[in-house]
This record gives sequence, structure tokens and C-alpha cells, in this order.
Amino acid sequence: MRLLLVIALLALTGCKFGPPEAPLPPAVATPKEVALTSVGSTLDVIDSRVAAAVTIAREANTAGKPAVVEEELSVASSFLPKPAEGDLAYARQRSEKATPADYEAQRKKAAEKQKAAEAAWADLEKQVAVNKAALAARDARIVELTAELDRVKKDKDAQWWTMGGVAVAVAGAFAAAFASPKVGGILLLCGGAIGAFPHVIDSPWFKWVAAAFAAVMAGLGVWVAYDAARDQVHQSDPKPQPSSDDEQAPPQI
Repeated sequence: MRLLLVIALLALTGCKFGPPEAPLPPAVATPKEVALTSVGSTLDVIDSRVAAAVTIAREANTAGKPAVVEEELSVASSFLPKPAEGDLAYARQRSEKATPADYEAQRKKAAEKQKAAEAAWADLEKQVAVNKAALAARDARIVELTAELDRVKKDKDAQWWTMGGVAVAVAGAFAAAFASPKVGGILLLCGGAIGAFPHVIDSPWFKWVAAAFAAVMAGLGVWVAYDAARDQVHQSDPKPQPSSDDEQAPPQI
């Protein structure tokens, strides 16, 4: 009975055979996505407002309103970073010469740099989109590999359960052949239950199967207890005596 209880507890609680598995290492945190669209929109707003302030300043300068020119340029400057000392010195030198050719050359360079910046920004947006797609594909692959790893673990556990069920069933066969058919039958039943456990635990019918198994085990326990009590009650009954017909007849002369 103790062996039977141990086997039943193993089958119902899902104990694993073999050494415990090492835990998986923690996942590497995915870097946060850069809000490139938001940054680009903010830069576009700054550029547009600077351009608007400069345009109004030029109009005010043409209209002979130096105070308005100063205020608009101060607004434009508030949107811009502090210039480098080298760039500031170069601009002062350019203003001292004040030649139309120098200004035209600077305007062409500025236009070229603006086009190059827009092209670089477009390439950056494309690269960010490609990287985002690559990260999404990597995350999907991680999910796929994790699911595959879980499946392999379940298959490994199922193999251990199958081996345990086979061992108990073999023990039941030997018990039925050489000891007690009742004990052997119970062990065979437990061996089948142990082997089927990993396939049943993930089934939607697990609760019903577990309840049926518990009911069967309870019925077997009641039957074993009843059989043992019956044998004990009839233990004191007189043993049947051999009849006179069974006695050896005297030899005929």
C-alpha cells in the first residue's frame, strides 16, 4: 500500500525525474525606440520660425524700421544655438569685406549644405525604419526560439515520465507473475497513468481525467481494504477436511 500511495502521489503532483534544469539567463533589454519623427518635426518648426523672423527682419530693413529688424533678429537668435568662435570670426571678416561675390558664394554653400542635410535626414529615416523592422524580426525570432525551447523541455520531461511508467509497468508484470496478481494489476495501472501524465496535464480535459483517476484509485483502495478485511474475517474459518473418498483405498488382495 505504501508503494501504491507513493506512485499515485508522483502521478498527481507531477514530480520530475532527473536533475533540475538550470534557469535561463535574463533577456537583454531592448533599447528604446528613438522618436525620430518627433525630433524632426521639432527641428522643422524651429527652422521655419527662424526663417520667418529673418524674412520679416529683411522686410523691415527695406522699410527703414531698424527697431523691428533688431527685434526680429533677436527672436531668430533665440531659436539658434550659440555660434562657434571660428564661425563668428569668419562672419565678421565677411561683413568687413562685404563683397557681393563672397555673399553669393556663401549662399551657394548654404544651399548645398541644406540639400545635403535633407538627404542625410531622409537616409537616416530609412535606416531607422530598417533597424525597426530588424528589431521586430529579432523579437519574433526570440519568441519562436523560446517556444521551441519550451517544447523541447516538455518532450524531455515526457520522456522521463514515459521511462518511469515503463519501469512501474515492468515491476507490475513481475509482481503479477511471481507475487500477487492484484498488486501487479495495480502497478500496471499506475505505470500507464504515469506514462500518460505529461500528455494529459496540458489537455483541456485534465481536470476530468485527474478526477477519474482519483476515483479509480479510491475504488482500488476500497477494494484492497475490503479484500484484506474479508481475508482476515475468514481467517478463523475451519479449513475443509478431505472427504473419505479422497482417502487411499486399501490394496486389493
